Amino acid sequence: MKFFPHTDNDVQEMLRVIGVNSLDDLYAEIPEELKFKGELRLPSAMSESEVRRELQGVANLNDQLVCFAGQGAYDHYTPSVVPYITARSEFSTSYTPYQAEISQGTLQYIFEYQTMMCRLTGLDVSNASMYDGSTATAEAMMMCVAAAKKRRKVVISDTFLPAVMDVVKTYAHFHGVELIVVAAKDGLTDLDAICRLLEGDDIAGVLVPQPNRFGLIESFDGLADACHAHKALLAINTMASALAVLKTPGEWGADIACGDAQSLGIPVSYGGPYIGYLCTTDALIRKMPGRLVGQTVDTEGKRCFVLTMQAREQHIRREKATSNICTAQGVMCLWVACYLSLMGTKGLREVNENSYANAHLLHDRLLETGLFEEAFPGKEFLCEFTLRWKSDKMDVNEMHTALSMEGFLAGVVVCEDCGLIAFTATEERTEDEMDELVEAIKEAAL
Repeated sequence: MKFFPHTDNDVQEMLRVIGVNSLDDLYAEIPEELKFKGELRLPSAMSESEVRRELQGVANLNDQLVCFAGQGAYDHYTPSVVPYITARSEFSTSYTPYQAEISQGTLQYIFEYQTMMCRLTGLDVSNASMYDGSTATAEAMMMCVAAAKKRRKVVISDTFLPAVMDVVKTYAHFHGVELIVVAAKDGLTDLDAICRLLEGDDIAGVLVPQPNRFGLIESFDGLADACHAHKALLAINTMASALAVLKTPGEWGADIACGDAQSLGIPVSYGGPYIGYLCTTDALIRKMPGRLVGQTVDTEGKRCFVLTMQAREQHIRREKATSNICTAQGVMCLWVACYLSLMGTKGLREVNENSYANAHLLHDRLLETGLFEEAFPGKEFLCEFTLRWKSDKMDVNEMHTALSMEGFLAGVVVCEDCGLIAFTATEERTEDEMDELVEAIKEAAL
């Protein structure tokens, strides 16, 4: 049993092979003052039920806050069957599925994931997959540069989430990409400023978010045409769940769709693991990092799956690779595929409709308190919105901290100096929870 501890004979044989007589001899070069001489603080043996009670006690020390936060991680409901399906052994075949004959479980769910992400984004091909939405966006930037060959400039809207922006900037710095950040205009991407930059005919690509960091729904009318007229690519980062109700990157004419698929039923889980998605057109398939799984038939004519394409440079000629990412978030691909197959088009639309209704209800009730004002009047939002805190008795951070003591993760402070805070209300939030949050805010501001 390969995971059992080594026997005394095993240890002696290994010591003999490396030429020492004992474990003390093995560690002889380590100074005595660095060696631990006491007894290890290990608990006594427990039964399975005792271990479960012990761990549950530790878990109960966590504060279970009602989540009204978003900013890239969204508290959507996960159907109970998803964790069950993802734990089945059929899908636990070889992690790196080079040998198709022993990897059909892995290959099948990757194929299904890719198919559903293509339908969701309106683009031709999907990889499987990136580490998270931030790295997927950075890889989209690198695809733009690789496709443009001699152009090294990429334009990015300042309406991206700060965490995504930081990762893209890091990639750009170490890959010699000149990243041009276009300031927001009234909370939205400044399309006029982007079009003026494109006129220089030296831009490789343009990156824009949907919805943006303030929760606002953007319009990209004419942007793809402007990019293509100047031989630049357009990449749109979209919260994956929102693609069920918003215009898709394919409909906008984008060349690349990227972002985080956490909103497709993956629990918030203190920040991970998540999954970055990356989809593109057929023309850019060889510039896309990651792996592609295709459907074929075996020698008996039965449906089966194989690795169709994977950039060879990612393994051998690393210095010439567009990307060195070749590892998929495998279990997360399976999780998303299960969620999408269970929800279907109707279910995913219903999730967004309920989230929209909850967010707008909370938005109106917060404004009615007189403690907030519109940050971006008249702008459309889906499940997340940004308001400005007005109270003179405490600043926005103090309010946020006070509410955490009352059991609420009450949004995310977007700008401390400006008093901006972003709230999210998905389909998981109830009207009672929203009423309790509003009352807690009123009491905190007294």
